[in-house]
This record gives sequence, structure tokens and C-alpha cells, in this order.
Amino acid sequence: MTTTIDPDAATVATSKGAQGCCTLSAGPLASVEAERIASLLKALSDPTRLRLLSHVAAQGCESVCACDLTEPLGISQPTVSHHMKKLVDAGLLTREQKGKWAHYSVVPSAFAELRAFLDLA
Repeated sequence: MTTTIDPDAATVATSKGAQGCCTLSAGPLASVEAERIASLLKALSDPTRLRLLSHVAAQGCESVCACDLTEPLGISQPTVSHHMKKLVDAGLLTREQKGKWAHYSVVPSAFAELRAFLDLA
């Protein structure tokens, strides 16, 4: 059995000095905060939802019509609706009805919350 050492990992470990370990910059989570973060991460744990989210986020501040998501992703309208509902329910996207089509936008504060949680010092 051979063991390989990632030189980048060794550099990171060395640069942390005496601390040596990663810590959450905000400290331990309370139960309510843990539930909230878990719901965000659960919504993001599906590859189709990640792809949908990336298409919406790529538009920046512009909303994206659900009708524009089926063809580029190769998924059906019911599948788009199902996954977008999960993302909206988690608070990662907002949904606005415009005529017969739903339009979706990113909720920046939800991603700021995730970034803060994942900020390991």
C-alpha cells in the first residue's frame, strides 16, 4: 500500500501554524441554526437542483423563466417545477408568477448565510 501526500494540503496545514485545525469562525451552531443550514444543504444535495440553481444564478439579478430551463438542461417541465419548488421552499430562490410562467431569482442572503457557515478559518 502506498501513501501519497498532497503537497498543497501540507502547505495549508503548515500555514495554519500552531492552530493546525480548521474552526468555524462563528462558533458552534444552536439547534435552530443547525436546522436552517441543514435545510439549505439538503435542498442543494441534488445534482438536478444544483444545475437548475446554477442556471438561475448565472443570470445575476435577472429572473429566469421556468420555460427557459427545460431545453438547456434536457429535463421536463414537471421535473423543473418539482425541483424549483424544493429550492424555493428552502429559501434559496424566490418565485414570481408572470402570466402562465413562473420566474425565479436567487436569494442572496441565503447564500451569505451558507458562506458564513462554511467559512472555516
